[in-house]
Amino acid sequence: MNRRSPGLSLSKAITGFLHYKTAEGLSPTTLDSYRRILDKWVAHVGDIEVDQVTTQDLRAYLAWLRTDYKPCRLAGGDHPLSPKTIRNVWVALSSFFTWASVEFDLANPMEAVPAPRFEVAPVEPFSKEDVEALLKACEFCREANTRDRRRFTMRRPTARRDRAIILTLLDTGLRATELCSLTVGDVDQKTGRIEVKHGPRGGAKGNKGRVVFLGKPARRVLWRYLAEREDGEDPDAPLFLGIFNRPLNKNGLRQLIAGLGKKAEAKDCYPHRFRHTFAITYLRAGGDLFTLQALLGHSTLDMVRRYARIAEIDIQQAHRRASPADNWRL
Repeated sequence: MNRRSPGLSLSKAITGFLHYKTAEGLSPTTLDSYRRILDKWVAHVGDIEVDQVTTQDLRAYLAWLRTDYKPCRLAGGDHPLSPKTIRNVWVALSSFFTWASVEFDLANPMEAVPAPRFEVAPVEPFSKEDVEALLKACEFCREANTRDRRRFTMRRPTARRDRAIILTLLDTGLRATELCSLTVGDVDQKTGRIEVKHGPRGGAKGNKGRVVFLGKPARRVLWRYLAEREDGEDPDAPLFLGIFNRPLNKNGLRQLIAGLGKKAEAKDCYPHRFRHTFAITYLRAGGDLFTLQALLGHSTLDMVRRYARIAEIDIQQAHRRASPADNWRL
């Protein structure tokens, strides 16, 4: 049966596509990414009818993103989009037209658009010196130099919060969305047990909840931060607060870490780099691949193997330590 809907605009079709993906169970983060990418595409090509889009239109748009588009970034800079970002645009467009071709019995114009190539970015952990510099940068504002008085520095009002954030990211390997979704009740401050919930509330990727742990130094710093807050014992209160006492969001977290990195003169500071650092340090300290997979919430060992190669861990030896057949001498 031909379900083509003449006159259906891209904006209306995108709304239907997002409803479909919501029902399919995609995470809020993925849905938001699809929405932003598709809305930006419509703003460029115009809100034309779905069946008017051609393969050439889509190729031209991807080429424009690669060569002429100037991103507007909060952190500044005019460098072009990364190949990985352009690949994400291709994935969103491909998913949308795969759905539209079935829903409206249309030819799929994305079938002849090859996926953009990209190289996987190298994983670089923080060094101990980097983390020490970031923690030091949490304490004081930049030195003030005025005409009428001596140079002075002031303690940052968010120093305790920021130290707690850095040590929590470093000690747990949480993703930015997962950290920002935590509530006070998700953390057992006596044992360091943190429950990362699945779904929109917990932010766990792929709807996979899990348990991670904080060590004693991180628990002490987190307790000191919460002890100052009026809602520090309210289990439903956000674990970390941002501006105007609202829950910290991942964009605010990204800006915070970038700002501390600039002040500490540490290069490439972003929240996910703490996750890399946790994983590689864990393996170098003798942790096994399978426990790390559970702590990070990965569905496969692919990313964990990348960490193992960087950490120079012998995967075969790690497997032997965990293998029932070897250990039970079967």
